Amino acid sequence: MHQYYLFYKPYEVLSQFSAEGTKKTLADYFPFVTKDVYPIGRLDYDSEGLLLLTNDTSLTHRLLNPKHQHPRTYYVQVEGNIEQEALQQLMQGVAISVNGKKYQTQPAEAKLLSTPPNLPERNPPIRFRKNIPTSWIALTLTEGKNRQVRKMTAAVGFPTLRLVRYSIGRVTIKGMESGSIQKFSSSDLSALYK
Repeated sequence: MHQYYLFYKPYEVLSQFSAEGTKKTLADYFPFVTKDVYPIGRLDYDSEGLLLLTNDTSLTHRLLNPKHQHPRTYYVQVEGNIEQEALQQLMQGVAISVNGKKYQTQPAEAKLLSTPPNLPERNPPIRFRKNIPTSWIALTLTEGKNRQVRKMTAAVGFPTLRLVRYSIGRVTIKGMESGSIQKFSSSDLSALYK
């Protein structure tokens, strides 16, 4: 029987069940799942937000296959007051390094959020620096290279301070607390495909 879970992955949790030193892993939150349940894709240790877990291999294949280009939206807090020109560059695609090779990112949606998103506080919080302002943007990608969002914002001169994956398709973490889990049913799967 297929199992589906939505997980709001906290900061400093590995997107894997196997132990790695003293770092927290998915096993700290999912002691009850069968051994065939795995995360679809990953979020870096220092990123937060929506992670899907399942034992449905056809769903995993569909969401990880680049040809399907399903949208993922990230809320990104960057250092500095981001400018329209930088957002335009993100929308057109920027050059980043992937596995030591130059890579041009696909066009993306990027917009400035006039107010910070309603997210749970990060623990620990980002380092606050009184003389350096920050901005929040929403960045929607249809591809997922290693540390892509961080590389993209750095490429346009606005390093990422906090990164939260808010949605995959129409499935979001709205109303979820960091570390919380929701069961997801097979009837809800259409929401993953925008």
